Amino acid sequence: MNLPFLIASGRSKALVWSFIAISVILLAAIVQQLASAGLSVWGLPQVHHALWGGLVAAGATAAGALPVMFCKKLPDRVLDSLFGFGAGVMLAASAFSLIIPGIEAARAAGASSWSAAGIVGTSIILGAALLLAMEHWLPHEHFIKGIERESSIALKRTWLFVFAIALHNVPEGLAIGVGFAGGDTMRGSALATGIAIQDIPEGFVVAMALAVVGYPRMTAMLIGMASGLVEPVASLLGAAIIGHSLTLLPWGLGFAAGAMIFVVSHEIIPESHRKGHEAFATSGLIIGFVLMMMLDTALS
Repeated sequence: MNLPFLIASGRSKALVWSFIAISVILLAAIVQQLASAGLSVWGLPQVHHALWGGLVAAGATAAGALPVMFCKKLPDRVLDSLFGFGAGVMLAASAFSLIIPGIEAARAAGASSWSAAGIVGTSIILGAALLLAMEHWLPHEHFIKGIERESSIALKRTWLFVFAIALHNVPEGLAIGVGFAGGDTMRGSALATGIAIQDIPEGFVVAMALAVVGYPRMTAMLIGMASGLVEPVASLLGAAIIGHSLTLLPWGLGFAAGAMIFVVSHEIIPESHRKGHEAFATSGLIIGFVLMMMLDTALS
């Protein structure tokens, strides 16, 4: 009898949940220290908020990675739908939570409509260009395409996955930090919520991809959980840098948007279409886009 889920033994479950409980306790203590340090060192409440927003996103990624211990591989059409959903959330977040607020921030600083659009447009290009450079120079591995550069074959595949995951999550963390940097807590919260929602299936997809290519399920889960840790670091840096000079705010918002759009176009959409499930991927994208648009509108 084929069951959709492979249930682990009671002892395995106990070990997993014990590890998770201990990790949560340790993480909570570390988070409190980091949050206090961020508030005292930079003296900016938005840095404190951005750190917590990044940690929420990291926690969502970790939560998404947990089911890999108990379930079999999902059908490809479901995975492609999840890829599309994440792409839709990131596109809507780029448009409604980063680009439009960036143009408004530039206008509020005295720029004309053309100048504001030029500032944000230039920063979008710069953000995408940085990710393109990182894509070219850092050895990494795509979920389906495999190793990107021949010179990177000597590296262990686990670390190639870690590099790829970090490339995906850095723009998200930066976006959260920059979203809080302007002092608009509600808009930053909407952005962090949307990114956290799409991080849940992303964490599962990452962990499952590792399990499918041969990594032990515990290893796959731990790497999937750890993949989100770059987000609070990036959010902290984004809020700290942009928060000290509101002149940089439109540049930071556009930069984060450009980086996220690059990831969507260069990585997520091609992966979601590679196995012939374009209709499922596109449906997921539309749902994710609408959900993030509603979150931004309702919470801003």
